[in-house]
Amino acid sequence: MNKLDEAKRIQVVAALVEGNSIRATVRITGVAKNTVAKLLVELGAACAEYLDRALRSLPCKRVQCDEIWSFVAAKQANVTPKLRAANPYAGDCWTWVAMDAETKLVCSWLVGSRDWETARHFVDDLAGRLANRIQLTTDGNKLYLFAINAAFQGAIDYGILMKLYGGKADESGAHVRYSPSACIGAVKKPTIGTPDPDHISTSFIERQNLTMRMSMRRFTRLTNAFSKKIENHVAAQALHFAWYNFGRIHQTLRITPAMAAGVMDHVWELSELIDLLK
Repeated sequence: MNKLDEAKRIQVVAALVEGNSIRATVRITGVAKNTVAKLLVELGAACAEYLDRALRSLPCKRVQCDEIWSFVAAKQANVTPKLRAANPYAGDCWTWVAMDAETKLVCSWLVGSRDWETARHFVDDLAGRLANRIQLTTDGNKLYLFAINAAFQGAIDYGILMKLYGGKADESGAHVRYSPSACIGAVKKPTIGTPDPDHISTSFIERQNLTMRMSMRRFTRLTNAFSKKIENHVAAQALHFAWYNFGRIHQTLRITPAMAAGVMDHVWELSELIDLLK
């Protein structure tokens, strides 16, 4: 990585943040695979450290949370004892994301399991980044209620959006395997405090899930582009969220989420992202 000049680093990072895989980046840039992977891991660590420092005392008012599934090395059902011994992180992997509904800023994220411990750690981290009382919306995952009660101690307006789905069938009556079920309704449940029912919504965070799947090749479903190592998986997400918050102009806002939230006063260039390595 040290042998890459600034222009070549920018070319590599530009390919990565636009959703290309490591191998595709190699083909586009001509940089060796190990060099691309090393740059990704080191820049991802620098991005994670910067995000942890910069995203503090956030003036968010309405936050939405969700978790998105992926896997490392193999899907959970295909993890053998031999693979588990070689790669302790092999199997299902969940990314927990909190997003400000107004500025579209991703204010907290965590890679881990879908369990009580991870939920508590994620919500604790979110609570520590906020400057004021917020309205929070999640889906019906019961893990959130436990974690939110523990982290906020009632100083929050929390609502749950329960979506109701119906099966989708083809002409023979069989369920269509790769088509999503139709949403046939939704129930809003004020749970803690006095959340505004008009803003009990998970629309923006669900759209962020799509952005993640489009912007990181390793999140693409039904392909062989999944992460082979947890280090690469976490680094790719840190790079994505840093660029999403600070360098990518949101189409609706016409500025970056970080600018909308008052965290940054200008749009980052890729060179500024790479400067985090210094």
